[in-house]
Amino acid sequence: MPSLAAWLAAMLAWLAGVALQLQQREIGPPVLAVGAVGAGLVLLLAGVRWRRLQWLALAGLLLLGFGSTAGRAGLRLAEALDPALEGRDLQLTGVVAALPQRAADGVRFRFAVEEARDGAARVAVPRLVALGWYQGAHPDAARQPPQDALRAGERWRFVVRLRQPHGNLNPQGFDVELALFEQGVRAVGYVRDDPPQRLAEAAGHPVERLRQRLRDAVFAQVGDARAAGVLAALTVGDQGAIAREDWELFRATGLGHLMSISGLHVTMFAWLAGGLIGALWRRSARAVHAVPAPQAARWGGLTAAAAYAVLAGWGVPAQRTVLMLASAVLLRSLGRRWPWPLVLLAAATVVTLADPWALLQAGFWLSFAAVGLLMASEPAQAAAAPAAGQPWTSRARALLSGAGRTQLVASVGLAPLTLLFFQQVSVVGFLANLVAIPLITLVVTPLALAGALLPWLWGMAAALLQGLTLVLDGLASWPWAVWTVPAAAPWAQGAALLAGALLVMPLPWRLRALALPLALPMLLGMPARPEPGRFELLAADVGQGSAVLVRTARHLLVYDAGPLYGRDSDAGERVLLPLLRARGEPRIDTLVLSHRDSDHVGGARALLSALPVGELLSSLKDGHPLRALAARERPCLAGQGWTWDGVRFELLHPRPAELALAARPNAASCVLRIVDAAGRSALLTGDIEREQELALVERVGAALKSELLLAPHHGSRSSSSEEFLARVQPQVVVVQAGYRNRFGHPAPEVLARYRGAGATVVASPSCGAWQWRAEGAQCERDAARRYWHHRAADVPE
Repeated sequence: MPSLAAWLAAMLAWLAGVALQLQQREIGPPVLAVGAVGAGLVLLLAGVRWRRLQWLALAGLLLLGFGSTAGRAGLRLAEALDPALEGRDLQLTGVVAALPQRAADGVRFRFAVEEARDGAARVAVPRLVALGWYQGAHPDAARQPPQDALRAGERWRFVVRLRQPHGNLNPQGFDVELALFEQGVRAVGYVRDDPPQRLAEAAGHPVERLRQRLRDAVFAQVGDARAAGVLAALTVGDQGAIAREDWELFRATGLGHLMSISGLHVTMFAWLAGGLIGALWRRSARAVHAVPAPQAARWGGLTAAAAYAVLAGWGVPAQRTVLMLASAVLLRSLGRRWPWPLVLLAAATVVTLADPWALLQAGFWLSFAAVGLLMASEPAQAAAAPAAGQPWTSRARALLSGAGRTQLVASVGLAPLTLLFFQQVSVVGFLANLVAIPLITLVVTPLALAGALLPWLWGMAAALLQGLTLVLDGLASWPWAVWTVPAAAPWAQGAALLAGALLVMPLPWRLRALALPLALPMLLGMPARPEPGRFELLAADVGQGSAVLVRTARHLLVYDAGPLYGRDSDAGERVLLPLLRARGEPRIDTLVLSHRDSDHVGGARALLSALPVGELLSSLKDGHPLRALAARERPCLAGQGWTWDGVRFELLHPRPAELALAARPNAASCVLRIVDAAGRSALLTGDIEREQELALVERVGAALKSELLLAPHHGSRSSSSEEFLARVQPQVVVVQAGYRNRFGHPAPEVLARYRGAGATVVASPSCGAWQWRAEGAQCERDAARRYWHHRAADVPE
């Protein structure tokens, strides 16, 4: 039997192979994956056969981890949508494969395709696609009911338009393409305005149909829609049912992990079910003789947890937790009393066997770290456990003390990891979790599940949630309720993680004292800033819209705030705020909103609500609601200017008469020119069109010359005239536009004019976020390239 050291080395070798494969920028030919698996098997068998050459077995496991992951990735990539079918009207027949997610502008759902047709011809599309069925928010989308009638398990026929899974890619941003790839979704799209047909009400997916009935019953029983949304999330895993303002409250108080079916819920459910099964098992002499009660409790708790995870939608976090529990139960049943780090490592290995891409998910590391920290601190907790025979008051105090210490261990130990992934941690999270964890896991969640049999229990659970919300609102209103730090260097991240472990492990205090100097580089991180007299610019990847960050040595300007994605989602919340946190930006000195179109101001409300904004400059009309949110605001007018840290900012358009008389908002766009001490210059133009361009040429002339040009109106045919480009003489033109956007931006003839002017064109669909510093420029899609990222074609020649 292999020693513990051998098991440790073997699992680490496998995980190393998987981790190496996840760093690949491209997947090679299938023969390479097959060859790696074959060579790995040969080396593994050789190492097992000849014990003196055990390193061969480790090399074989590394190759097996690498090759098997590459092979699975290759198969998944082969399911990609044919680019020739993008944007075409396709008729899909299939089954609603998961619980539809309700949103303010319609529903989003997974669709298992049975047949696809392009006209009369059958075509091949991915087996699983993600669709949106909108209520008029999308110009081409279906505008009539029955979106609300859509149910899981039903067979439908839709006319849809599909495209490759292509998401926004920004530094430290959420990788939506990885999430879709991990879930097996290889195309996304929307339902067209063509009458859909329901072909069958029950065509499979019985678990999803049950989840649908339970969610509908919760909303029918509970009058408070916000409380009903949380109960639906706790019962059937419908996180989309939670209101946006509630998600913001839960994040601010560190409870986001509690309000969805997380590893904590599944683990607590396994513990409660195992305890109940064990107690009942001991009452039967026959059962105890057949299977020992502890064994029955472990396997019964695991089975119950797996059933709960399936009912909750079998999401990735629940899958990981069930696999982790299964690994621990199996090891204990086999009589293996491994040290806790080895048990966790075994569970991680099992998880990556099922889902290798889990290694790149924050939830994977947070789940394992939480369990590991609690296990590491277990000796100290055991010393504080109540002894039998003590008075109930002493036992109660000991239990409360143990619960508080457990929460303190989780809060302190996980703080560095939370800062690493999200650049923020809730300062009030310890107090919030101290109240919420027992309430949600031991009371509200059991009531929510029992409500499936006794619906009136949902009312009790809703009342408890309403009371908890009042407490959380009070905590979230505290000053410094949330602490943010910029993204740190890898060495600082590693030091902070070690600090968290030292603090909670049962070690002498002289060793724990090392945690403070280890954590300081991350906690007090000082992000790199441009030198005085220089500026750096980041054109964020926000889809079809505009948002640019301009940073000098001590100031930050944000030019436009990106689009409104839907009635409950915008670029400010989804892209810009996480980006600003990661860059260590606690405030915006000046926010410029070029004009009122929603693709330029859609995220402004989120920015103005979440961060201090020194001044708002805009061409917004009097009475516009965004102007009322700013502490200081004024119109942007030609001739205004200021200097920050040796960098000159000057507004070139509009003049007062142009602002007052502009018939269209595009014509009043704020045009900003930036010049640093080294002569580097950028021209940010909003959506000005040919008429405004020619007026600038006549009035400003040679002073328009700029090294960088933000393409006017996203490269529209109505902009970027030859006369204007001749004056600007840009070396680089940045086009912020959405992948396969309906406007056709940038227009081919405009691209030809850019190239004719000698400029290099950078477009966000193929580049992602574009960063321009004194030392050079960089596309995020080049810097962070991985094989699951969709490679959009460069701007056409």
